[in-house]
Amino acid sequence: MTLPDLDRVDSAALAQAFPPDFLWGVATSAAQIEGAGAVDGKGPSIWDQFCRQPGRINDGSNIDVACDHYHRYREDVSLMKGLGLDCYRFSFAWPRVQPLGQGAWNEAGFGFYDRLIDELLQAGLQPHATLYHWDLPQALDEGLGGWLSRDVVARFADYGAEIARRFGDRLASIATHNEPWCTATLGYETAQFAPGHRSRAESLQVSHHLMLSHGDAIQAMRAETKTPLGIVLNHTPAFPATPTEAARRAARIDDGLNVRWYMDPIFRGAYPQDAIDHVGADAPKIEAGDLARIRQPLDFLGINFYTRTLFAADGTTVKGPGKRGFTDMGWEIVPEVFSAHLVRLAREYNPPPMFITENGMANADRVVDGRVPDHARISYLSAHLRALATALQMGVDVRGYFYWSLLDNFEWNSGYDKRFGLIHVDYETLARLPKDSARWYRDFIDLHRARR
Repeated sequence: MTLPDLDRVDSAALAQAFPPDFLWGVATSAAQIEGAGAVDGKGPSIWDQFCRQPGRINDGSNIDVACDHYHRYREDVSLMKGLGLDCYRFSFAWPRVQPLGQGAWNEAGFGFYDRLIDELLQAGLQPHATLYHWDLPQALDEGLGGWLSRDVVARFADYGAEIARRFGDRLASIATHNEPWCTATLGYETAQFAPGHRSRAESLQVSHHLMLSHGDAIQAMRAETKTPLGIVLNHTPAFPATPTEAARRAARIDDGLNVRWYMDPIFRGAYPQDAIDHVGADAPKIEAGDLARIRQPLDFLGINFYTRTLFAADGTTVKGPGKRGFTDMGWEIVPEVFSAHLVRLAREYNPPPMFITENGMANADRVVDGRVPDHARISYLSAHLRALATALQMGVDVRGYFYWSLLDNFEWNSGYDKRFGLIHVDYETLARLPKDSARWYRDFIDLHRARR
C-alpha cells in the first residue's frame, strides 16, 4: 500500500479528515497510576507481589503510591477536561473491589470507582472501562494457581457480571481484557511481567484460559447490561527482514502467535493451525465447547499499536532501520505499518467498529523552564493520526483514538524511568505538568471539534 508523505499535512487539514463524531481520548490502567496499594480494604495483586521480588523491576520501584490517582482523581479529571477530551479509558483494579478475587466484595473499593465515574460524567467525559489490565488478585494466584487454572475463568466471569450490574448504565463501553498476549507471553513465558514464570506450555495454556474467560465474561455481562462490550488486543505486526523463505516463515509464525492467536478464536472459532503445528506439544488443552464459548459477538474491538517486529532467516528479531527514529523503549516508529495493519484487519476479519485504545511513545522528557518540550512526541502523535486518517479513507471503521497515556506512570518492569504521558509527573512531589504534546493534542481536538 502506498501512503502519502505523513509529514506534509497540516494539523487543520488532518483534523478535517476525521468524521465529526470521531472520539478523542486518553488511556491509563489502575496498577500504573492509582497507588493506594493497601488503602480502604484493597487486596494485593500479582504486581504488588512481583515488585517486591528483587531484580524484577529495573529501577527497584513499586506501585504502592504510583501517581496517587486514587487520591488525586479529581485533579486528573480536571486535566482531561482541560484537554478537551471526549472520553477516558481506565481499568478497574480487581483486588480493590474483590480483595480475594472471589467471595466478598469491597464496598469502599467500589466507592472509588463510583466517584471517579461521576466525576468523569460531570466533566462531560465518556468512561470506557477495562475489567483486567494485569492486576490479578494475589490470592487467586496463590490459592488457585492464577490464570493456569480454569477455576479462575469462572471467577473472572463473576467479577465481570458484578461490574456490569453496578456500573453498566454509566459506562460507555466495557472491555474484558487488555492485551492478553502480554499477560500470557510476558507473564508466563519470558518472566518479564507478573507472575514471572518461564514456560512456553504455561503461556499457551494461560492464553487459552484468558480467551475463555473473555467469552464467559461477555456472556455474563450481556445478562446484566446493554453497554457495548469488547476486548483490547495488542498487535505488533511481523515482517521478514530479508526476502528469504526462512525469514518469511519466521514472521508468519510470529503473526500466528501474536495477532491471529487472539483474533482467530474470537472471529473464526479456531486457533491458527500453523501456529498450533509450530508449538507442537506445548499447545493448550482445549475442552469440548471452549471455542464456542470464546466466539461471542462483540460490539467493538480495541487495538493497541506501537511498533513492528522484523525477523531474520534464523528466526531471531533484528532492529529495524528506524527511518523515523525510535522511542525511548527502543521501539521503531513506523506509522505506515499502523495504516496497513488496520486495513488488513478490516479485510481479513470484518470486525465490529474498532477503537485505537492505545498508541503513544515513551520519550526522555525533561522539564525546561517550567515546560516539557517533547517535540518528538508531537511528531509521533501527528504521524500516527495521519496514518489513522489514511486507514479511515480506505474504509476502515475506527470510531475513536485513545492516546497512551494521560500521565507518566509505572511502566511495568521498566519502573518509572519510561515516560509515556501527555502530563509530566514529578515523582517526588506528584505534581502534574502538561507537556507541549498535551497542548498540541488539545489544539488538534479543538480543530476537529470545529467541524461538529
